[in-house]
Amino acid sequence: MFVLYLPRAEAAAHLPQAEPEPLVDGHGMCVLVVEDNAEVGTFATQTLAELGYVTVWATNAEEALSELAKDADRFDVVFTDVVMPGMNGIDLAHRIRRDHHDLPVLLASGYSHVLAQNGTYGFELLHKPYSVEQLSRLLRKVATWQRRKRIMGR
Repeated sequence: MFVLYLPRAEAAAHLPQAEPEPLVDGHGMCVLVVEDNAEVGTFATQTLAELGYVTVWATNAEEALSELAKDADRFDVVFTDVVMPGMNGIDLAHRIRRDHHDLPVLLASGYSHVLAQNGTYGFELLHKPYSVEQLSRLLRKVATWQRRKRIMGR
């Protein structure tokens, strides 16, 4: 048996309803998508392309590292699955942080138990299944945040 305490709150009906935010346009931002599942990878790359993002799709971490070795400066953000065969997304994110510290990484996972056990190590996380709006907003958020850090000299 366990006891769960929740804070008391007003009923949601009394709160003003916020208008949903519009879709965020990619404005040509380049995203390295790292996804081992073909259906998810196709969805992500096609959807982002329709929103104005430029995408490169890698099916595993090694392929992603190879793309980064060619020219990491062409990418504004890396969007990677967490659970993949071989090197996982968190290990890839650490490698990117070490080798390309200015390149932001957005993690995606449908396996909350993996992240609950290990954490996200300070990387932004998008939970699967995700909407197009959620993906676009978080990509913009991590890219903008990293750009601000660069400008401030941190």
